[in-house]
Amino acid sequence: MHTQEIIGTHPDVKGQTNQALIRAIEECYDCGQSCISCADACIGEQEVTRLRQCIRLNLDCADICFAAGAIATRRTGSNEEIIRSTLESCMLACRLCADECQKHAQSHEHCRICAEACQSCEQACQQAVQSLGATH
Repeated sequence: MHTQEIIGTHPDVKGQTNQALIRAIEECYDCGQSCISCADACIGEQEVTRLRQCIRLNLDCADICFAAGAIATRRTGSNEEIIRSTLESCMLACRLCADECQKHAQSHEHCRICAEACQSCEQACQQAVQSLGATH
């Protein structure tokens, strides 16, 4: 990804990038894609009815991840409160999705991979939130 490179060129950033936030942005997009792919694979499974909650959480998590990645990418002006709140929502969605995917991980490799992506994204978002400092 070119996240750091492109954000580093932003006139308001002037090369001073927040590495934890950059990692969270990249993890959000990776997790969102993983969740969409997992949901699609779940739809293709024979026991799709048993995977309904997994599909729902995959799609919800993907939407939140993509939104968090987009909001955290914007550097013009300042809106750390919304960035923080969105990353915290992303952490919750990732935790819930990972927990659900873990229930199916032994039977479905796509669920195991998705759970890992969700856990990695949750951790990256937590670190990014911490890097933003205290809430005012």
